[in-house]
Amino acid sequence: MTTAMLTTAPITADWRDFLALTKPRVMTLVVFTGLCGLLAAPGHIHPVLAFTAILCIALGAGAAATLNQWYEVDVDAKMKRTANRPLPAGRMDREAALHFGVGLSFFSVILMGMATNWLAAAVLAVSILFYVFVYTIWLKPRTAQNIVSGGAAGAFPPAIGWAAVTGDVTALPIALFMLIFFWTPPHFWALALFVKTDYAAAGIPMLPVVSGEVATRRQIWFYTAIMAVAAMAPVLLHLTGLLYGTVALLGTLLFAVFAFQVYRRRENDPSKMGPERRLFKYSILYLFLLFGAVVVDRWLLA
Repeated sequence: MTTAMLTTAPITADWRDFLALTKPRVMTLVVFTGLCGLLAAPGHIHPVLAFTAILCIALGAGAAATLNQWYEVDVDAKMKRTANRPLPAGRMDREAALHFGVGLSFFSVILMGMATNWLAAAVLAVSILFYVFVYTIWLKPRTAQNIVSGGAAGAFPPAIGWAAVTGDVTALPIALFMLIFFWTPPHFWALALFVKTDYAAAGIPMLPVVSGEVATRRQIWFYTAIMAVAAMAPVLLHLTGLLYGTVALLGTLLFAVFAFQVYRRRENDPSKMGPERRLFKYSILYLFLLFGAVVVDRWLLA
């Protein structure tokens, strides 16, 4: 009788489990790039509305992450690094996660539209839908190039922040979108190299699993080269000034050094992939540095 009661008893999730669904660590970079887009935009926005816009970007990102975990609960249960998430660990009911994710999605988009403008709200809605339907449901389980096209999902925040202020999307936010888009493959594949066994166990066709590590290292180097062009585009197009150009040049050179070291290696043991981990960690700092430089540079030009 006790066993039956335990089996049928409803699952009561802790507030920390709901917070975990939003992937707050990942959200930090999303919020920062969105904030930089907002701060770099010409014009003025009331501080309260600016805070609301950034809150909406955070809520939208959290909604997308929640729906991603709702859909991938069986996959997460098979991977060591995700098995303790609220859903695969059994701390939360799937239906509660679905309602939470859908509710956050609608709330963030409607609030963005009412607080700023409906273009910013529309771009936010597209970013959520793209991440859930195009990346999570369509691309990720079907192709080893999933992160290439799927990288667009994380590239929207600068355009959202910019649109919240200006009501339009012009050349600079598009350039920043492209920077994140081409940054995503070397960033994510560096991680995939040392967690390959997790993806293989879950049946996810990530590039190292499907094409092997040599091909993955080659692709990291290839996309680093494209990313370098995207990183320098704002200054080459005279959208930013010398300060951003200097930071972008030096930061990208260091990125290229780390990427080239990964490209030349033939290490298969995840415990010995120090350069791969270094590239992954540096890639996060790299994006923080470049987007911070955009804001400072734009303020100096104002």
